[in-house]
Amino acid sequence: MKIKTGLFIIFVFCAVVSISAQPKKYQADKEQSFITYKLTHPLHEVEAISHKALCLIYADASKHEILNVLVEVPVSTFDSGNSNRDSHAMEVINAISIPTSKFVSTKVVQNGDSLMVFGKLTFHGVTKDIVLDAFTNWSGDRLIVDGKFEISLTAFKVDRPSLLLIPVNDTLKFTIKQVFDLKLPS
Repeated sequence: MKIKTGLFIIFVFCAVVSISAQPKKYQADKEQSFITYKLTHPLHEVEAISHKALCLIYADASKHEILNVLVEVPVSTFDSGNSNRDSHAMEVINAISIPTSKFVSTKVVQNGDSLMVFGKLTFHGVTKDIVLDAFTNWSGDRLIVDGKFEISLTAFKVDRPSLLLIPVNDTLKFTIKQVFDLKLPS
């Protein structure tokens, strides 16, 4: 009888460990996380930030492995510190009729703390393949992902704004920082 009880306890322990080691979905803490964009003109640079992105990952925290990523951000939440400039930016990208941008991963390649996240970005109603380069910092029950990517405005059918008849550079540069509490799967 003691052998059966011991085997049962071992079986239950293995089942609990197996269940807890399964990949889970996590949502980034919006207060600690952000996405920025930088737009460059020969006369100045504009940088805007949003803390309103919904960022979900599917990850195996026990293996420090991210398997899938989804990010969705209301474009009107980017703030450059100049409301007139932000209003004009929202006009240029048709924010009223296309209020969100979305990224869905198709493949995640991980090499230590470095990530290459391949996926589809839908911006200004156009979907294109992009690659996000990122670094992970797994620390106890917390994960921080820092990354960057660039897009071409013309590739996403955005008319480049001009200042003094000189258009902005075609490249729009993004940086991300997403912070996850690994104790709180979604």
